[in-house]
Amino acid sequence: MVLTKRIIPCLDLKDGRVVKGTHFVGLRDAGDPVALAQRYNEQGADEVVFLDITATRENRGTIVDVVQRAADELFLPLTVGGGIRTLDDMKQILRAGADKVSINSSAVADPELILRGAERFGTQCIVVAVDVRRNYEMTPEKTPIALPDGRECWYEVVTHGGSKPTGLDAIAWAGEVEERGAGEILLTSMETDGTKEGFDIPVTRAISAAVGIPVIASGGVGTLDHFYDGFTEGKADACLAASVFHYGEYTIRQVKEYLAGRGIPVRL
Repeated sequence: MVLTKRIIPCLDLKDGRVVKGTHFVGLRDAGDPVALAQRYNEQGADEVVFLDITATRENRGTIVDVVQRAADELFLPLTVGGGIRTLDDMKQILRAGADKVSINSSAVADPELILRGAERFGTQCIVVAVDVRRNYEMTPEKTPIALPDGRECWYEVVTHGGSKPTGLDAIAWAGEVEERGAGEILLTSMETDGTKEGFDIPVTRAISAAVGIPVIASGGVGTLDHFYDGFTEGKADACLAASVFHYGEYTIRQVKEYLAGRGIPVRL
């Protein structure tokens, strides 16, 4: 059975509004989250992701009311992340109508949270978001990854919206995340986020090869080709994008028709 590849719009939320930046900064307003999510629902999105991007830094919980409003209107899976630190936080978000929770900084701080969440709510509910950045200071214990320009680097996991380096090797961390019971990895490269120059293929391919759970590629879509590359070169199971959808450059339908025309199995 061929599994269809998923196209997922991501809505970054701040103060209850959708925002979009480059390399996680320079945010501009992109609209009301529920209205946008409804539009994507109609266009045939496979899922929608809400990320409350300042919740962790502002040390507060995710906006439950937005989740409830969206869940009432939508008929597609909803993943919610940002500021989720405890099983109670997970319960609150899932009870509000989300299908999955995404954890990032809290998973790095307390890897057992992945296991506890998977045991309580099921593996399929737990998405671990892995934000990474290239680090050129190679040491023997880091996984070297070759870049298109011939250089080598390792990818370091970063947290708190990309502002805190952790010293964790992304390939090793992806393996640990899977072992602890995550159902999916949402991989964002800080190198490419918001650049419109395409996904960071080297790390997407390396992590897809290293784990047996689905990998969602995120960060950098600017063209239809970039989605195709994410699936074919990056070996991703899903491609996530934000600004190309929010500002009406492409509809989800256009993306899927393009991919179908190039032999990628998608749900039309």
